[in-house]
Amino acid sequence: MAPMIAVALVLFLGGPIWTLLHSFTDSRLLPRLRWVGLDQYERLWASRKWLVSIENLALYGICSLVGTLVLGFVLAALLDRKIRFENTFRTILLYPVALSFIVTGLIWQWLLNPELGIPGVMRGLGWGAFDPLNDPSLVMYGLGVAGLWQGTGLIMCIMLAGLRGIDDNIWNAARVDGVGVVKTYLSIIVPMMRPVFATALVLITSGIVKLYDLVVAMTSGGPGISSEVPAKYVMDAMFGGQNLGQGFAAATMMLVPVVVIVVPWTYLAFGRRKRG
Repeated sequence: MAPMIAVALVLFLGGPIWTLLHSFTDSRLLPRLRWVGLDQYERLWASRKWLVSIENLALYGICSLVGTLVLGFVLAALLDRKIRFENTFRTILLYPVALSFIVTGLIWQWLLNPELGIPGVMRGLGWGAFDPLNDPSLVMYGLGVAGLWQGTGLIMCIMLAGLRGIDDNIWNAARVDGVGVVKTYLSIIVPMMRPVFATALVLITSGIVKLYDLVVAMTSGGPGISSEVPAKYVMDAMFGGQNLGQGFAAATMMLVPVVVIVVPWTYLAFGRRKRG
């Protein structure tokens, strides 16, 4: 166990602590322990770009979290009905997961092209013109559609595995009692799948927080700063602005929501199992 514990301590605990310490310094091109207190955090929260990136991540996160959970569960429930060509549908729905976010971004950049993509086709049919990737009010929804397309397949498979673990006797008992299918899912099946939903929640949240590749591939943060996200802010500060201290402060703030969600989930999952 010693090598595994050492790797875990160095990589998963040492890295964040090192980043946190250097976020209180004025590190520029290279890290240095020259303390400036909370100056980096004050500059961070005074930055318009950072505030916009937080707003964008919140909007993207809510849409992605709700959309992926709901759509993934609905697709898993449909596949769980023992439909024909289930393996084919499952493969098609899972295929986007195998693609990188860069490839997904390039695909959807073409699909949302106002001249050649879906907006152009809709305009040709007389449904009005729109350009989601160049409209500041729509750009995050365009990114959300691309993220939903790639991430739903994995959540669907997790949900499907959870549904396949439900005893058939539960369904039989619900039918005997005259409980409808939808009510059975909402009142019986979903509560029984709480651990599955918790796992999906952690996976989706971690993907939301580190959103970067998709934005770079589709919009590069534009138009203007309307699609900036925290991970891109960190990369721009550290490598574009050569301001490691500011990047470390932003990275530390990105760690907060992960800790807030993962730590309670770990306690509930393993603490309950230990008490049991």
